[in-house]
Amino acid sequence: MDNLHLDSRALRVLAHPLRARLLSELRLNGAATATQLAERLSTNTGATSYHLRKLAEVNLVVETGDGSGKQRFWQAAQEAHSWSEADFAADPDAMAASGWLRQHYFSHFSEQLARWDDQRPSWPVEWRDAAHMSDMLFTATAEELSELMTELESVMERFGERLGNEPRPGARRVSVLLNAMPIDPDDRP
Repeated sequence: MDNLHLDSRALRVLAHPLRARLLSELRLNGAATATQLAERLSTNTGATSYHLRKLAEVNLVVETGDGSGKQRFWQAAQEAHSWSEADFAADPDAMAASGWLRQHYFSHFSEQLARWDDQRPSWPVEWRDAAHMSDMLFTATAEELSELMTELESVMERFGERLGNEPRPGARRVSVLLNAMPIDPDDRP
C-alpha cells in the first residue's frame, strides 16, 4: 500500500479544513476536476483549485494528465499518509498542525461510525457481524505498544494489497480504524 510519510511542511499544508476534505474526497471517490470537487464539497472552484495546487506542492495530490485547459483532473498521490511527531517535536507549528489534523480525523471517524450505526440494522446479518468493534486492555511500554501497532499495520497492509480496491460481487469498500492510547492519560510516565 502506497503511504507517504509526511514531513513538517506537508503536515502544515494538510492541516487545513478544505485541503483535508479534498484529499479525502479524492481518495474515496477517485480523480476529479476542481469544478467537480467544488460542487461535491459545497465550495467554489477558485478556492478548490488553489488548495489542490498547495496539496500538489507537497506531493499529496497529482494531476492525472486527463482533461484539458482548466478542466484538469486531480487524484490522490498515495493511498495513505502517516507522520511521526518525533520528526518535528521541536517545531511548534508542525505540532499544532498535527494536533489539528488528529482532531479533524477523530471527528471524521466518529461521523463515519455514527452513519454506519444508523444504517447497520438494514444490512445483512453477515455484514453486521463482520463489521464489529472490539477492545482489549493490557499494560505495555511505549516500545511494546509501538511494536504492536507496527505488526497490526503490517497485517492491514497485507490484506489491503491482497484485496485491492477492484469491485467484485458482494464486496464493499470498508474502513479499518486502528487506534491505541493510554487509558489514564493524566498519569504520565
